[in-house]
Amino acid sequence: VQLQASGGGLVQAGGSLRLSCAASGRTVSNYAISWFRQAPGKERTFVAGISRSGIRTYYADSVKGRFTISRDNAKDTVYLQMNSLKPEDTAVYYCAARLAVDSDSRKYVYWGQGTLVTVSS
Repeated sequence: VQLQASGGGLVQAGGSLRLSCAASGRTVSNYAISWFRQAPGKERTFVAGISRSGIRTYYADSVKGRFTISRDNAKDTVYLQMNSLKPEDTAVYYCAARLAVDSDSRKYVYWGQGTLVTVSS
């Protein structure tokens, strides 16, 4: 499966962005999809994940209540709605696919190319 992340940009603190992860090659419903982020000089960390059916969602404590992950299997796309953004949310955001959600980035084989989110104070 090939993944294409998009939707990043520059936003002021308190603002919102919606990231998209579009799948091709194989239908996205075959995979759980997760979002990770990597700030300059830091490790890639788990942000949110959604099961293949969309019934189960998982979030890092740092984004709970502010970010929402969802999927539209008919469009082969997964979304990350990010509200109340903070400067510390600034990072390159990546989507990744595997059979089940896992917070360990090393367990993912399929990755999108990343989209930059910059939150100004």
